[in-house]
Amino acid sequence: MKECILYKKEGKKARCLACAHKCLISDGKTGICGVRKNINGKLILLVYGKVASMNIDPIEKKPIYDFLPKTKTFSFGTIGCNFKCDWCQNYDISQISKQGIILGEKISAKEIVEQAIATGCKSIAYTYNEPVIFVEFVKDVAVLAHSRGLKNIMVTNGYWSQESFEFISDYIDAVNIDLKGSAEVYKKFCGASVEPVKETIRRCFEKGIHVEVTTLIIPGVNDSLIELEKIAKFLASVSPKIVWHISRFFPMYKMTDKEVTSVEILEAAQRIGKKYLENVYVGNV
Repeated sequence: MKECILYKKEGKKARCLACAHKCLISDGKTGICGVRKNINGKLILLVYGKVASMNIDPIEKKPIYDFLPKTKTFSFGTIGCNFKCDWCQNYDISQISKQGIILGEKISAKEIVEQAIATGCKSIAYTYNEPVIFVEFVKDVAVLAHSRGLKNIMVTNGYWSQESFEFISDYIDAVNIDLKGSAEVYKKFCGASVEPVKETIRRCFEKGIHVEVTTLIIPGVNDSLIELEKIAKFLASVSPKIVWHISRFFPMYKMTDKEVTSVEILEAAQRIGKKYLENVYVGNV
């Protein structure tokens, strides 16, 4: 545990500034993510230095295709998330903190960087759960990683606050940001808004961070070709150079009754994307 940096006191409550929810947290309570807790007026990051998942991955698995291709990335995440998506493939770690359970293997920023170097990785990926909720730990690792010649990659839902962007962006080299669908999709399934996600995409691109975007196409949720075209147009309005990954859905978590996304829908989405964007990839097929 460690005191958070991105928060401000409002009486006995703490206003978290890590993500766009900006939760106002009473003493003894956590924010939506379940890992940032008000303890006696101080906001404490319960998962600082506690890693729940850690692996060496091909960078393409993130998915990042057009940044350091064919290299390995040292991937890790904690528990917790600021979203509640019914299709989450990592729900076992992303949602467990909302039950008041905190777990993870104790590890320091230095140890993570040393392991990344020792295993021949060229980068560190903050992934598996939402990294912005443990942004102070991300920064401590990322600063040290840069000093040792490693690149930093955020795999994220993009629901960042401006404060988080300013806090971390100098040390992030590449991002893969989920863009899940329309405002209605975000409200119904994520408990969030789409606009902060779009703003993070814009900010990252304008900062010079390499940006790739993933849309998981779920039957009956966000598979409207009209809505998919809106996503492609939005990305192109930022830059046609943004890489778009169209990903196939498989039944998962609270959506085991859904069908697998048809290849026809994926191919149609890719054709739409290629009208506006230079690089559109289909994944999970």
